Formats: sequence, C-alpha cells, structure tokens
Amino acid sequence: MAKRRGRAYIGLGANVGDAGSTLRAAVHALAALPGAHLRGVSRLYATAPVGVTDQPEFRNAVVALDVPAGPDAATGATALLVALKGLERAFGRQDRERWGPRELDLDLLVFGRARLAIERPPEARSVDAETDPARAATLLEVPHPSARQRLFVLAPLADLAPRLVPPGWRETVETARRRRERLEGPGAVRPLGGWDAAAGRWSGR
Repeated sequence: MAKRRGRAYIGLGANVGDAGSTLRAAVHALAALPGAHLRGVSRLYATAPVGVTDQPEFRNAVVALDVPAGPDAATGATALLVALKGLERAFGRQDRERWGPRELDLDLLVFGRARLAIERPPEARSVDAETDPARAATLLEVPHPSARQRLFVLAPLADLAPRLVPPGWRETVETARRRRERLEGPGAVRPLGGWDAAAGRWSGR
C-alpha cells in the first residue's frame, strides 16, 4: 500500500555571507530529505529586511516539496518541521535578535490542506529556545500565521501556486501578493533569477 504524501511549501531566507549560495545548498538539502520529492523552486528574490532594518537585504525563495503525510496532518507536519530545524542548525544558524540576520531560515508555510495550531516538541523549536525560551515559538501553526502579511513570502509562493487558497484564507496567494505589493511597494522584493532545474541553481548564480 502506497504511503500517503502531502504537498508542503517551505519558505527560505538568509542574509549572512553568500546568501544566494546558501539558499541553493538548502534547496538541495531539502530535496534530499528522506521520502521527499522536490516539485518546484521559485525565483530567487532580494528583499528588504522587516522589523530590524539596519542589516543587509535578504535573499528569499519558496520550494514545493512532496513529503510523507504521516498517519495524520499533525504528525506529518511536525516531522517535517523537526527536519527543517535540523537543517537550520546544520547550516550554522546562530541565536540572534528577533528579525535579525539569519544564516538560514526555513519556515513551513503550508502543509496540504492542514490547519494546525499544536505544541512543538523541543527538537522542532528554533535555536532561540536554547538561550532564551521566552522568545522561541512553542506552537506549530499551519498555514504560517505571518505569511499573508509578508511580501517576501507571498512573491515567491505566488511563483509556484498563484491560485492556491491556503486553509483559513479567503483569497488566493496571488491576490494576497498584489495586496501586499500595493502596501509595501514593488521595490520591496526584486527577482534575481529563475531556477534552472538542469543546473540545480538559479540563473546568474
């Protein structure tokens, strides 16, 4: 009997060192997760920092990944989040201020048709939990609660799934992207290149 699978969308971000190369390596690491199949990679974007603006601009992207769904959505989403946090650590993510610089940030944006708000196990929490538990997110919320308000998420997500209406939303991803672009301005995100699947990199990278 075939194991159930689900489509997950994962946001990638970095602004420390050669962020574009980091995200390229992260795409390959995500594709290599046990049981995962890479289904799409957005364009690479340069994006203005949010919250703490005195830092380098970010590089952002989104990947579509088919992953084991688990016996239920909560189990499948939690297992994926544990893997994402493990990759962040493997890429050297350090504990810094909220909204501060990031070696690698991996966010679970959408997990199939699941709508979740469940307790994260310790291994699914960010490195912030190790030094300041009060700052660490303790809930796994899917879809990601900030996704609709962040153009740096919506622009690459719209590359892959413009007509998607995530659970709990009342608009498509593309509609949300246009709404945020009107608020933030088109200069808030700049596409830098499309993903070349044959070469395994973004054009120009």
